[in-house]
Parts: sequence; structure tokens; C-alpha cells
Amino acid sequence: MIWLSWRQFRTSALAGLIALLAAVVPLLLLGIRLKQSRRSYLASCADAVRCADALRQYAAEHQNMLLFIDAGVLLVPALIGMFWGAPLIAREFETGTHRLVWSQSIGRRRWFTIKMLVVAAAVVLAVSVLTGMLTWAAGPVDTAAGDRFTTIVFGARDVVPIAYAVFGFVTGAVLGLVMRRTVPAMALTGLLVIVTQFVVANGVRPHLLPPSHETRAMTASAINELRGLGGLTNRPSVRGLTVPDAWVTSASDLRTRDGRTLDPAVFGACIAPPAPGSSGSGSSGSGGTFGAAADCLGARDLHVDVAYQPNRRYWPFQLIESGLLIGLAMLVGGFGWWRIRRR
Repeated sequence: MIWLSWRQFRTSALAGLIALLAAVVPLLLLGIRLKQSRRSYLASCADAVRCADALRQYAAEHQNMLLFIDAGVLLVPALIGMFWGAPLIAREFETGTHRLVWSQSIGRRRWFTIKMLVVAAAVVLAVSVLTGMLTWAAGPVDTAAGDRFTTIVFGARDVVPIAYAVFGFVTGAVLGLVMRRTVPAMALTGLLVIVTQFVVANGVRPHLLPPSHETRAMTASAINELRGLGGLTNRPSVRGLTVPDAWVTSASDLRTRDGRTLDPAVFGACIAPPAPGSSGSGSSGSGGTFGAAADCLGARDLHVDVAYQPNRRYWPFQLIESGLLIGLAMLVGGFGWWRIRRR
């Protein structure tokens, strides 16, 4: 039965091998180039401060390119679910070949289990090679940037992509079993895997471990380091707040000394643009990103409450999220194991 499963899968495996080689070879060359680039940046610095600045420039130069590669790797679990998972059982039903196997001494559940295990082993091997090579190649940039918790980066490094790929494959195979049509199962698999990635990254991952908390004073200089203030309304919110060596999971609105949220009217008055010809709160002030608006808010003794995850928790998060996804895959696979017997 193992040999039969492999023979049925070998065409898909060959296509996957070609795609893997097409990805791994450029990643190998990229890794060599990134390491050489890092050495050239560090060769031009003379002390710790200048070397830190050089590493920041090095990371900024290469991060955008790596984000495009990471986005492509994030699609791999959906593609595996669509092209390796969904046709695995659905095609058997469409062609009727399952009847031949079921008429032999091999039971339905044994047939299902062996087919799943053979392809799952190939999934783990292929994605391990891909993500291992990407993690190695991007290592110098990730270390220099210090932001491995970024949604796209975290989902494309180390063991989490392997767990997503297993989940995508099992989901596709079970959907093919239930729907018994390859194309609809492929479409639904791709959608479900992408939705799962989004929900886990934004709704589950920040709460896998209890966050650390701190209160951050919002002085004029601290406000000028933000990426944004407010939004479409005068809600006194902040965007882009950072904590050194940590992933900020949430930040409160601007709060006054007594802990109350800043009055939106006061906030709006500080960030409102000046009237033509005037030198109001929206003028350049003491400079910086937000100018006089930062001076106006900084003079009001404001603060925000920040929840964050230290970077040292990166591996616990990787392992917990991977375990969660493998558990989901086992539940879906268990449903398929039960379902095939009832049919």
C-alpha cells in the first residue's frame, strides 16, 4: 500500500521537487550575498556606535526584498493544501479508483491513513528544507533588524511554516474526502488556510503567552518617534510605538496623569493644522515628525500603557503556535478518519 501511494503521488512529488530546487538555489546565493554585504558594512565602522548605525542601514537595505520572499513562503501552505492535499482523495472518488482498493483486503481507514502519512512525510521534508534555507539566508538581516516577531517574518521562519503546511495538507485532503470534487476542494482549501493564517497571526498569536506591561511617558521626543497619531476621528491613539528588543502587541490611547483617556477635543486641538498665516499648534514647533503637535501633547504630561512580548520569547511562541496547528491538523485528520468509515 505504501508503494501504491507513492506511485500515485510521484508526479506531484516531482513537480514539488522542481519548485523546491527553483527556490532553494536562489536562496543559497542570496544568503551568501547577504553575509558578504554584512561584512562590507561592518568593515567601514570604527566603534560600537558606528557599527550599530551600519547594521541598521544594512537591515533597511535588504528588509523590503526579504519581505517579498517571506510573503511568497506564506503562500506555500495554501499551495500545498490545494495541489497536494485536495486532489489526494477527491481524485480517487472522481476516477472511481477507490473502489478497486476497497474491494481488496485493505480497509478504508488503513488506505486513508497510509496515503495521508506518505504525503505528509513529503510535506514536512520539503517545507523543512525551504524554511531552513530561508531562515539561514535571512539570518544576518533578521539579527540586525531585531524584529523576528513581525507577522510576515514570524510566519516564514523556523518551524511555524512546517506546521502550517501540515495543517494545509490535512485540511485539503479531508475537504477532498468530504466534497469528492477536486476543484471546489482546492478553492476552499486555499481560502481556509489563508484565513487561518490571518486569524492566528492577528487574533491568537499575541495571546499565546501573558504579555509584559509598562507605562511609557509621551514626551515630545517620544511622540516624534511614532509612525502616526489619531485616525479618521479625533481618537487620541498612537501608532508605531516600539519597545527595545520586544514585540509591542497593544498600546492604549493617550492618557492623562490620573489615568483617564485624553479628551478628544484637546487632542484634536493639538494636532489640528494651523489657520493660513498663523503660527498655531500645527506649525513646525521644535521640529521632528509631528512638530508643534508633539510639543503641544508633550506638555500635557501624557502616557500610554504598553503590552509587549520580549524577543527572548520567540522560540516559545514558535513551538506553541506550531503545536496548536499540529493539534488542529490532527483534529481535522481524525474527522476524516471517522468520516471515511461512515461512507
